[in-house]
Amino acid sequence: MEKLKMHTPDLAEENYKKLAALFPDAVTETIDENGNVVRAIDKDVLMQEINTKVVDGKEERYQFTWPDKKKSVLLANAPINKTLRPVREDETVPTGADSEGKPYCSSGSVNFDTTENLYIEGDNLEVLKLLQETYLGKIKMIYIDPPYNTGSDFVYEDDFAQSMDEYLANSGQFDEDGNRMVQNTESNGRFHTDWLNMIYPRLRLAKDFLSDDGVIFVSIDENEIENLKKLLAEVFGATNFIDTLHWKKKKQPSFLAKHTAKVMEYVIVYAKNANLLEKLSIESLSDATKKVINISNSECQRHFNSGVRVKVGENGVIRKGRYTIRTMDVEYLQDVIYENGRTINDVDVVARFSVSQEKITQYIKNDLLFITSNNGLRRDVSEEEKSERKAITDLLLNEYGDNQDSDNEFRDMFDGKKYFDYTKPIKLVYNFVKSIFSQDSMVMDFFSGSATTAHAVMQLNAEDGGHRKFIMVQLPEATDEKSEAYKAGYKNICEIGKERIRRAGKKIKEETGADIDYGFRCFKVDSSNMKDVYYRPADIGQMNLDQYTDNIKEDRTPEDLLIQVMLDLGVLLSSKVEQTEIAGKKVFSVADGYLIACFDNDVTDEVVTAIAKRHPFYAVFRDSSFGSDSVAANFEQIFATYSPQTVRKVL
Repeated sequence: MEKLKMHTPDLAEENYKKLAALFPDAVTETIDENGNVVRAIDKDVLMQEINTKVVDGKEERYQFTWPDKKKSVLLANAPINKTLRPVREDETVPTGADSEGKPYCSSGSVNFDTTENLYIEGDNLEVLKLLQETYLGKIKMIYIDPPYNTGSDFVYEDDFAQSMDEYLANSGQFDEDGNRMVQNTESNGRFHTDWLNMIYPRLRLAKDFLSDDGVIFVSIDENEIENLKKLLAEVFGATNFIDTLHWKKKKQPSFLAKHTAKVMEYVIVYAKNANLLEKLSIESLSDATKKVINISNSECQRHFNSGVRVKVGENGVIRKGRYTIRTMDVEYLQDVIYENGRTINDVDVVARFSVSQEKITQYIKNDLLFITSNNGLRRDVSEEEKSERKAITDLLLNEYGDNQDSDNEFRDMFDGKKYFDYTKPIKLVYNFVKSIFSQDSMVMDFFSGSATTAHAVMQLNAEDGGHRKFIMVQLPEATDEKSEAYKAGYKNICEIGKERIRRAGKKIKEETGADIDYGFRCFKVDSSNMKDVYYRPADIGQMNLDQYTDNIKEDRTPEDLLIQVMLDLGVLLSSKVEQTEIAGKKVFSVADGYLIACFDNDVTDEVVTAIAKRHPFYAVFRDSSFGSDSVAANFEQIFATYSPQTVRKVL
């Protein structure tokens, strides 16, 4: 049996192992400043191996740097001893008032046992570290709207106060003053430095979450856009830059502006690998085409006069019948005959049309409607529509909602109340999610705020029948006790975000009737389930060993332990979890038996044998689970007999 490490990986150690594997002859030993023999990389050998000049010392080079950047890199790589704990309660989302008549809202999950969506409360840097092994390369799209550094924003203050020795001795743990939110005022001498130190390690980690064909969208304003561009180029590589989109955030400029009226914000887009990212279908960028079918509409019939453009080929026949193209079904009731790229006969078409017969006839008359290369239907944007956009550039997103829209959307969700400032409109994020085509992808937002991204994912799933999943991460920043949000029962931002998802799901279901996943599993960041002795056994004297016969904290439940095991073994937190009983012991089966775990005490041979006969990939027990020395002695033999391929772990 192997012991689970129960902490996040040390990325610096992982990087060293990769380098050592590539260039073993560059691995050597040297003496550090304290006279200790330590491992090292021989720079001269490495230079010979890669045949490239290595810049050293104060030698001139192109670079993007700022104070504390080295510490920021260390922060991104260092491990932490924390975990996620599930929050199940209040799944029915009661609405009512407390004994004093004050309204309250739910804090727990929705459909915990069946949903594949996640909502995680905690510092997003810690959450990213906790999720990194499980979700490595699995996220198709990330959208974030981080603090803009306007001089009044709150930014995460990571702990740079302690020395490097103290930091490493704590294995990446922060003291009670670390990772707090502080206001980054313009008078702060570290104005840009603090913001860069905050965002850099989070983006470093985020890159590894993206699939090879994944993409990240980052919203920003003019205060940090230039720094953010340089930072993203460093993290993702300049060759993976896709575009800087211009989003019109206001319908009208402010007349109180000191110099120029600020009506624009920006969205910087980077790919994990630009060569593998498919073309993004952001319609407002190209003035190219628009849809005439919406999957959420009812099927209806339209008559097509001859003369419709066909992009299948010059001459041929599209046989009558139903064709399924991505999110649309099109049924041609007669053969479609075309010559020289145009239809020569009238045809009746059944589909979930979003436009009337009058519009279809008009589009054909104006030569806008066409049959796509895969027998679908779209139309060109008319010159009149193009002129109405009055776009400043081809990259202007002026049809993606604005701040007024987002305020109205939020008030509509919360009975006319505005509990949250500076939310993004649903349409903006909705179109980013839609642009990646995939209907079965994972979407992450680790500055989730009011949870607009979750709302957008559910809205799009309801419209096109997709199965996209979301992962929302948000620091539970306390609301001001004088605020309307606090008075309404929302003690922190997470409570607002989770309630927004609940209400949005209810509204979408009422409007569309779509049978999609409206739930989410809620988790909160907490200290490790393991006692300190698990990580620092050298600190425990012989006289204290009796109190450490069990290395698990007394207040932790079996489900707490299961979640930490899933994180450690890289099992998706959305996996189906079934709970059964074997010989009176509680047994968890995760992902249809991929992982089977039992954390009860006094486990017998009968329990071990029953689990082994199910042939799990992983089998996990507590170190103190076995009821007798004979059970512990028989454990390996039982698995060797019934399931030798099972990986056995203890904690």
